[in-house]
Amino acid sequence: MFAGPFSSALANLLIALLVLAGLAVYLMLIRQIKVRRSTTEATPGAAPVRTFGLPEMFLAAALILFVLFNITAAVGHSSIQLTSRDLIANLLFTLFVVFFIAAFLKLRGIDIDALGGFSRTSLKRAISTGIVLLLAAAPLIALAEGITQSIFGGGSSKQEIVDLFNSSQSIQQRVTIIVLAVVVAPISEEFIFRFFIYGVLRRYFGIAIGLVFNALLFAAAHTHLPSALPLFVLGICFTLAYEWSRSILVSMAMHTFFNSTQLILLAFPDSVQQ
Repeated sequence: MFAGPFSSALANLLIALLVLAGLAVYLMLIRQIKVRRSTTEATPGAAPVRTFGLPEMFLAAALILFVLFNITAAVGHSSIQLTSRDLIANLLFTLFVVFFIAAFLKLRGIDIDALGGFSRTSLKRAISTGIVLLLAAAPLIALAEGITQSIFGGGSSKQEIVDLFNSSQSIQQRVTIIVLAVVVAPISEEFIFRFFIYGVLRRYFGIAIGLVFNALLFAAAHTHLPSALPLFVLGICFTLAYEWSRSILVSMAMHTFFNSTQLILLAFPDSVQQ
């Protein structure tokens, strides 16, 4: 008689505890970031690594304006269906942007490895840290997804690439989506949004403003309103992971495993529902 209400209350309690645990982890990261910054400012050591300057700020501003232009264009053409050709074009353009930024920084004499922390941690440690932080972020993202579902209705948070994956008939098309989502997107988006745009915003406006604006831009760049809140939370978690670890490899690992999880959910929808 009371099994149904009791099970529901127990499930809600478990969800609340998981959300609080995830929130506690990221609040701890914020606290450690603050302590480290105050310690670094109080006891300056060796010469700092050359960071972004005014030329990078102008380049970042141009990228932000370009992203905002695309968002505006996408809002006015919301009925356009995503195709495989769109994915390939997006892949090539994204890689061009990444290589352009890297070449620009090299010409400016900026050490990308030192600034992005590529060698700060091993790949194995970056992967393990990314998995732990993603597990901590999962309840927060799920909460944002639940809020989205209550506002927009069930199933409305699926982006166009999800519909394309579900409707794809060929192996080649699905392989293209998998490679783009698991390899290209995590590397390129983290390099552009977290390493470069956030790095410039952090340099001139501080961590807090850079964190919020970068997450807003990251969510808006996907041009899908029902996904905006979960993507905003995801962007916050990625940026905090990068800021705390001081290695872009950690946020890249988180992004890779998050996208991989989403593809698994798409590939086995019946098992997920059960």
